[in-house]
Amino acid sequence: MSTTADFRLIDSTLRDGSHAISHQYYAEDVMKIVQGLDAAGVQVIEIAHGDGLGGSSFNYGFSAVPEKDLIAQACEVSGNAKIACLLLPGIGLADDLREVKELGVGMARIATHCTEADISEQHIKVAKSLGMETIGFLMMSHMNSPEGLAEQALLMQSYGADSIYIADSAGAMTTEDVRRRVGALVAALDVPVGVHAHNNLSMAVANSIAAYEEGAANLDGTSAGLGAGAGNCPTEILAAVSDRYGIMTGVDPLKLMDLAEEIVRPLMPRQQVIDRAGLLLGYAGVYGSFLLHSQRAAERYNVSQAEILLELGRRKVVGGQEDMIIDVALELAAMHAQEE
Repeated sequence: MSTTADFRLIDSTLRDGSHAISHQYYAEDVMKIVQGLDAAGVQVIEIAHGDGLGGSSFNYGFSAVPEKDLIAQACEVSGNAKIACLLLPGIGLADDLREVKELGVGMARIATHCTEADISEQHIKVAKSLGMETIGFLMMSHMNSPEGLAEQALLMQSYGADSIYIADSAGAMTTEDVRRRVGALVAALDVPVGVHAHNNLSMAVANSIAAYEEGAANLDGTSAGLGAGAGNCPTEILAAVSDRYGIMTGVDPLKLMDLAEEIVRPLMPRQQVIDRAGLLLGYAGVYGSFLLHSQRAAERYNVSQAEILLELGRRKVVGGQEDMIIDVALELAAMHAQEE
């Protein structure tokens, strides 16, 4: 495929997709997915634990294979694609960035809640000092206004970020929500803007196209939509729809379709459908990675997963507060016991 593209496509199957398979990727999976994405012309491939570098833990879920072993595998087999990692300050450390840089990682995505950009300063500056392309990543962006997001993005830009992302981590945004937020960032920033869309309201592809139309220069996807909650913007569908719009992607949609169908779907314990729980995540505005955690809590304490998700939404719980899922489940179980 031509290297000419109207936006840069970053594929997060090997990071965000990790949530959907309980972080059980193996070296063979990484090799096949990286080679498939690279052959299709994908420009950047992100790999890490679903919760970023250092995320393998009791709270977030343990990886089947140490993430840095998988990152080394990705760097080894990638031909043209740049390898990226995600880091959440407080979970990952500056030393993690130094270690993955030595492995061959060329991009660091530093992620914070959408009102906490100030905690990204150290890690953005470390990544930049290492010569890595550095992206600021504002998670749960539906929880901040366009003006508020622009203020947070300006902080990340001032720390040296090469571009800033709006992450619809809950899949809660409409196209109008995305347009207003992307427009605000494009107007405020001197660096490119990106969007990371989730599909809990079945809006991920439409939202990504809307983001491009408002000036976003970077868009994320995952193969077969594999990711937290009801999944991410499917890379192969985004590429196909972009072609229909006459938007140049620089990637081969047919090769992406083959990868999704022949390699990624067989790995999936459940297909990325928008079932009740997935839809509730978007409806309630709850962090996508809470899906499996809330399902396990519901089964363990014999309460409704829907009740758990709705209550988490009411409390405006955000990423990093996974322990609240158990608290809510216990409270609901106690309340139901009293009613009986």
